[in-house]
Amino acid sequence: MNLKRVMILLAVIFSVPAVEAQEVLTLKQAIQYALEHKAEAQKAKLDVENAQYLIDETKASALPQITGSGGLTYNPLLQQSALPGELIGRPGEIVMVSFGQKWQTNSVVTVNQQLFNQSVFTGLKAARTTREFYQINKELTDEQLIEKVANAYYQVFQLQLQKQTVQTNLENTRKTGAVIKGLVDAGLARKIDLDRTNVAINNLEATLQQIQNSLTLTENALKFAIGMDMDKEVVLPEETFDINASILMQSGNVNDRTEIKVLEKQIELLTLNKQAKKAAYYPTLSFNGSLGYLNMGSSFPIFANSDKVKGSPYSSLGLNLSIPIFNGGATRARINQAEVDLKKAKVQMEDTKLALSLANENARAQIKNSLLTVDANRRNVQMAKEVLDNTKNNYKHGLATLTEVLDAENAYADAQNNLNTSLLNYKIAEIQFIKANGNLKSLLND
Repeated sequence: MNLKRVMILLAVIFSVPAVEAQEVLTLKQAIQYALEHKAEAQKAKLDVENAQYLIDETKASALPQITGSGGLTYNPLLQQSALPGELIGRPGEIVMVSFGQKWQTNSVVTVNQQLFNQSVFTGLKAARTTREFYQINKELTDEQLIEKVANAYYQVFQLQLQKQTVQTNLENTRKTGAVIKGLVDAGLARKIDLDRTNVAINNLEATLQQIQNSLTLTENALKFAIGMDMDKEVVLPEETFDINASILMQSGNVNDRTEIKVLEKQIELLTLNKQAKKAAYYPTLSFNGSLGYLNMGSSFPIFANSDKVKGSPYSSLGLNLSIPIFNGGATRARINQAEVDLKKAKVQMEDTKLALSLANENARAQIKNSLLTVDANRRNVQMAKEVLDNTKNNYKHGLATLTEVLDAENAYADAQNNLNTSLLNYKIAEIQFIKANGNLKSLLND
């Protein structure tokens, strides 16, 4: 009795990690996980954060620039100048006199303030627009990630359905094989029928292993798509492939698509870039000032006696005005280049609008076709099931051959696989249709 309790306890202990390792994922949960953990989403968030730092950097150029500096100079040989001797009471001679001191120190604080600089003002506008661009680009990145995760998610689910179909077919074939073996043992059936059943079982087992291998790879692809550790197991809910025909009632405006908003911000940035090039035609005006102190003497000036080192403060205030006159047409060339870039962006936006309109119409048509195909395949599965049941019943009564039974089972499996494929195609078309209407984030509300 004690041994039995120990075995039960060990079974519970070793079963806990397996339960904790599994993650039951709905599509909404998979998308949320990806938006929090996937590298693309994290980098897009960092780009938005970095945009604020770009604004801070641009603002800094419009604020006073204050610097401090200091220097220590030693002059082993002082330069001499020739002076007429009359200046010192020695007429007719040329006297060589040294100017300056062996040691000197200098410390100064300077300030510079832009009073008018058109390029700085344009840069501030561009910085704010750049932040808005990265915010919209983050939304686009999130939508692209949602689409990628949804497609990977449904690929896993399709393979799981295929695996279930093959498993069910394998179980039914094994049951049929058991019945035939009993008939062979009783001398009521041929051994070749049992051999053919075993061959069918072996083929189904091989197919099941192939699907399992593909399922493992596809699950790993899904984990990578959402940024999940590979050692975690995922379980998808059974209701994932629900059909929603009312989706065709949705509609959207191409101009509301995030792709268009990104291009609009790009055009706005290129317009500001053109204005920044034009700013080279404007004069610039700045204020500058300095305050310093100069020490000179024959001895090392720091901590020296005041009779050996003398010093004095100094300061200056000024305005700097720069007026561009002629630079060989370089500014005009830069403006023309910026204008070409702006025109190209506008052409790209019109082409993108056309492409998005085409994608919208194609997605709507694909949804309609997918709904028809799913409905047809569901009816086909029902008919294949009825044929299989009738064929098995006829075989029991000697009215059908084993070949007909195996063919009916294969037909039923093919019908189920076709249904699974059509369901996947519908879901992929559904994702494309939701994307075409600019509503991919609605998947987070499901």
